Amino acid sequence: AEATRQKRGRDELRAYVRYPAEERSSLAQVERFILRTPAGGEMTLGEAARIHRGRAYTTIRRVDGRRVISVTADIAEGQANGNQVVTSLRARELPQLMADVPGLSWEMGGEQKAQAETLESLKNGFQIALIVMFAMLAIVFRSYSQPALVMLAIPFGMVGAIWGHLFMGFGLSIISMMGVVALAGVVVNDSLVLVDAVNTFNKSGMSLHDAVIAGGTRRFRPILLTSLTTFFGLTPMILETSLQARFLIPMAISLAFGVLFATAITLMIVPSFYLVLEDIRYLPERLKQLFDGGGTSSPREDPAAAE
Repeated sequence: AEATRQKRGRDELRAYVRYPAEERSSLAQVERFILRTPAGGEMTLGEAARIHRGRAYTTIRRVDGRRVISVTADIAEGQANGNQVVTSLRARELPQLMADVPGLSWEMGGEQKAQAETLESLKNGFQIALIVMFAMLAIVFRSYSQPALVMLAIPFGMVGAIWGHLFMGFGLSIISMMGVVALAGVVVNDSLVLVDAVNTFNKSGMSLHDAVIAGGTRRFRPILLTSLTTFFGLTPMILETSLQARFLIPMAISLAFGVLFATAITLMIVPSFYLVLEDIRYLPERLKQLFDGGGTSSPREDPAAAE
């Protein structure tokens, strides 16, 4: 028991009182332990309580004053993965356990806690990367709408990464998410060169519709070859069977299949959205022409009118 505390300069000294070693060296002496009663008298522990011998934890851990225990387990290879086991625990076992034991609370630790912290860090970093990419594209194109058009390929690349994991029989993991974050900086390249080509042809005097066709035709081969070389370059890593490289396979799957899927989207969806974007841009003028009785021609078809 702590008897007193004393200050010595910046230090604090604590004095404790305990029985001599010879009076606390055996279990029999526990029964002779002296207790002080509320009335001020004294009695032995053996007289005040019934003592039963048994087993107890070698240490008692506490967090914020509450007793805690750690439950750990290993995953049987080929049976399930960690995320599936944790999902099952959250859905069935833990709610039932909390219903059976009032006052019980739980939280994930170990790899699950580290995984949650890593995902949170990846999410924050991914958001910053998107903002930086958008700012850089806005400076280059001098527009706020065209950077969004270029970055349209990013969510479709994520869809391709998920489909790639399903096709290859892999579950999503932290390494997969890292591959998705890296994928965001890769898939915008195809959209970037395509939109830049369309802008160049449009500024040269072509109508927007012809510029979109010419830009898609001019950039079709470079976009396709770049994506295919990236995919086949990552194929050896995807097909690797050694244990040393196995943990990198999910990242390679995210990159390879994400790039491949985003390429098809870039060649088909981005030109379509480019035309839709221009229709939206000139929509007020077209509505004004309709109400004024000036016809239904679109300014995008006339380069001079567009200027």
